[in-house]
Amino acid sequence: MDILVAGGHGQIALRLLKLLADQGHTARGLIRKPEQAADLRAAGAVPVLGDLENDESLAGYVKGADAVVFAAGAGPGSGPARKRTVDLGGAVKLADAARETGVRRYVMVSSIGAQDPASAGPAMRAYLEAKAEADAYVVASGLDYTIVRPGSLTDDPGTGRVRATRELGQRGPVPRDDVAAVLAACLTTPSTIGVTFELFTGDTPIAEALRF
Repeated sequence: MDILVAGGHGQIALRLLKLLADQGHTARGLIRKPEQAADLRAAGAVPVLGDLENDESLAGYVKGADAVVFAAGAGPGSGPARKRTVDLGGAVKLADAARETGVRRYVMVSSIGAQDPASAGPAMRAYLEAKAEADAYVVASGLDYTIVRPGSLTDDPGTGRVRATRELGQRGPVPRDDVAAVLAACLTTPSTIGVTFELFTGDTPIAEALRF
């Protein structure tokens, strides 16, 4: 498969791109800064230079892909405005580009708490509101979507064992390694299409955990 990952230099995205490349896929990462390209090439991925936030359309980057993954984020140091333009606006642009170019499969990295942004503190509320709106847009887009809401991200080594649940509103940690492995598995697991789920570390092998 040819897979375009938006936010290609992120910590989860780089792990995902390496996994996809190792599996024999064409793994393309959309990045804004040319100096990030070397890290993608080191992971076996193809760097694609573009500006998720400011380019009017992403169709030129999406064209030719079999699937897209939204793994971008404005980051914890950004203000509410950038969360609207990146976490929401970027996800919307990617969905629009997928529809325009005939790409059906869309996998979204969302966040726990996105089902109820109002319950979050002021620091997190703008982020969760952006994520909630982005998720809703993708669900309504008609695309073959999967929305993954990871728990608290850690840099612990992945175990390949997780807990994936459609019962929203839970809490718990999950290694970035395992998030990337789940995203890769979703792309080839039809039972995840049309599913929104939370993801935590657990005891179930990934392939089994994704049998919704």
